[in-house]
Amino acid sequence: MRWGNILIGGKLAIAVALAGPSFLTGLAGVVGVTGGPLTGGPFAGGPFAIGVAAAAEKAPAKTAVRSETAADSAARVGKKGEPVAPKDFGIPQVRYINEQISQVWRENSLSPAPPASEGEWCRRAFLDVIGRIPSVTELKSFLDSKDADKKAKLVNKLLFDEGYTEEYARNWTTVWTNILIGRNGGNEENSLISRAGMQKYLRDSFARSKPYDVMVKELVTATGSTSPGGESFNGAVNFLIMKVNEEKATLATAEISKVFLGLQVQCTQCHDHPFNDWKQQKFWEFNAFLRQTRALRQFVPGTRDVQSATLVDEDFAGEGGDANEAELYYELRNGLTKVAYPVFIDGSEIARSGYVSEVNRRQKLGELVTGSEFLEKAIVNRMWCHFLGYGFTKPIDDLGPQNPPTHPDLLEYLGKEVRKNSFNMKELIRWITLSEAYGLSSRISSSNTIDDPLLGETPKFSHFYLRQMRAEELYESLLVATEAHKTRGSYEEQEKSKGDWLRQFVIAFGNDEGAEATTFNGTIPQALMMFNGDLIKKATSAEKGSFLTEIATNKAMKPADKINHLFMAGLARTPNKNELDIANKLLLARKGDTVAALQDVWWAVLNSNEFIFNH
Repeated sequence: MRWGNILIGGKLAIAVALAGPSFLTGLAGVVGVTGGPLTGGPFAGGPFAIGVAAAAEKAPAKTAVRSETAADSAARVGKKGEPVAPKDFGIPQVRYINEQISQVWRENSLSPAPPASEGEWCRRAFLDVIGRIPSVTELKSFLDSKDADKKAKLVNKLLFDEGYTEEYARNWTTVWTNILIGRNGGNEENSLISRAGMQKYLRDSFARSKPYDVMVKELVTATGSTSPGGESFNGAVNFLIMKVNEEKATLATAEISKVFLGLQVQCTQCHDHPFNDWKQQKFWEFNAFLRQTRALRQFVPGTRDVQSATLVDEDFAGEGGDANEAELYYELRNGLTKVAYPVFIDGSEIARSGYVSEVNRRQKLGELVTGSEFLEKAIVNRMWCHFLGYGFTKPIDDLGPQNPPTHPDLLEYLGKEVRKNSFNMKELIRWITLSEAYGLSSRISSSNTIDDPLLGETPKFSHFYLRQMRAEELYESLLVATEAHKTRGSYEEQEKSKGDWLRQFVIAFGNDEGAEATTFNGTIPQALMMFNGDLIKKATSAEKGSFLTEIATNKAMKPADKINHLFMAGLARTPNKNELDIANKLLLARKGDTVAALQDVWWAVLNSNEFIFNH
């Protein structure tokens, strides 16, 4: 067999010309070579499908998809053939989730996937709750525990232990910064947004477990300065600071409705909604709440460079010039002009005066938004999607009547429970992560193959849906996997380094909705970064004191232990026999150069689908 060498980052990665299909399969999840991200099963070929097969003189066989066996099915039914009640940890909300999800399985003749392995579930929980994979120490602590309720205890630890408060706040700050101002918000030239100000507000909110409805009201009604350290600083203003001055605050109207209420109204700015009862009149009535609000710029002395900005509420004279009525006008498609006053989506009216001293319209809007039943439904839908990969509607921020949810009773119930529990997001996270659906394997069997949202099916959550890590999750996970997180600088320095790295993947679109895209998921730039980017070079470095050198020179660890450690660090499992055999042959091929062999193994692990995907 003839095999060639690929030089990657100055080190040797062994590749085989004859292993072409395996090589492409390994890359499928990164660059979309084949129809599905993990063709041939969850981890076809294992991480070594992309390079080390030659050392074994033939490519390893792909791991077959394991169909549910009779034993699996029997374990799920009682003496009379009835499904065994899944464990709910004594939490009524978890019990209701399990009942509603399993009811849909029965209605569609689906058998759920077997439970995920403990390592898979632990890795999944760390990624979704605090935005990174577990360290080897954290993973082993969970796996070694014999406690029957160890899953519940781990979730509680991630949510409530002071040792994880900063990471919990960091993760959700990242998630919500991207939702509220985008990955590029505040990075544009002369932007009014202070990204640092937005992040400080969110970080403080999540660190203190601020109720979600309180946070929403603050974001909708905030006044003050954008930048930390400035007079009257209020980081919450960064959400609206770039959305109120242009186009009569239409962008602010659309974003508040979409993000917090799950209602997409942007198209009704110009005409009635084609598929539901939302009329053009409703858009402008909602918009009227925001017409007292202005963004004021402060410039660097002697220049036109923006130093900071302030969000204020000012008297609004109305477009007719009478502040006592403060009406606004909009044009129908037939050319007729109509008038609008502040009226909420449920028909609630407020005083028409444009004088802030008589009625602060945005304050009233904040009260109406947080009192709306759509608030709790929208956040439940968004959080469910975060943890399960899909929401109850697609898109998740469209709860309009033309887009019925897949599990309406569950959405309704969880929304009411969230409000009953004072919008405590940690409680909602606990309910979802301890549900049976969240604990299922990502393996697909013949009995649930049809549950594939990628083929247009509505999600039934009979198996865990594979998804790539977010770029931020990958960044944090690489630091933890290589123990680089132990020597990081201040929070500000950490965020700057991460932000600089992330910017290579962000594309901003200059449209009126401030849209943007990322080139991270399944693209050539991502593949090249994983092959040869600076972060991967550091992760696989053989310099003195590096992660790999410390392992290679650890005399207390046997060769097998060192390979096990790499697999645990990256994949939350130990290698199977085939993978261990290949690793040992790599060591022989390297003629005893342990560091070089570990480099090859570690590079292959980090570039595997199994590492990049949340599974």
